[in-house]
Amino acid sequence: MTTSMPPSADLGPLPALPRDADGPVFQAPWEAQAFAMTVRLHERGVFTWPEWAAALAAEIAAAAARGEPDDGSHYYEHWLAALEKLMAEKKVIPGDELERRVDEWDAAARATPHGKPIELARR
Repeated sequence: MTTSMPPSADLGPLPALPRDADGPVFQAPWEAQAFAMTVRLHERGVFTWPEWAAALAAEIAAAAARGEPDDGSHYYEHWLAALEKLMAEKKVIPGDELERRVDEWDAAARATPHGKPIELARR
């Protein structure tokens, strides 16, 4: 699955991004969703692309420091962790609210049949 990039997103600072000639490549729908959320937040001015690249690089470096293999299979897990930390740092969403939403997302994902879109209840 690939997606086209908006002109405002320069992928140069993200050299490890799984991609093909058409752009980013995702192994699961949640990866594409995390990617899309990041791009949209950047477009809204929540963070700059260099800020995002630094947050992702820090998350990947932390994983390496923990001894996790750098084979690319966990790239979007690092991506999502970096996004969560950046949102908390930028105070886009309070930490306890973020934790609650992560838990809600996990529960919704477990309850959703394979191949169906994950839906969160609106509050």
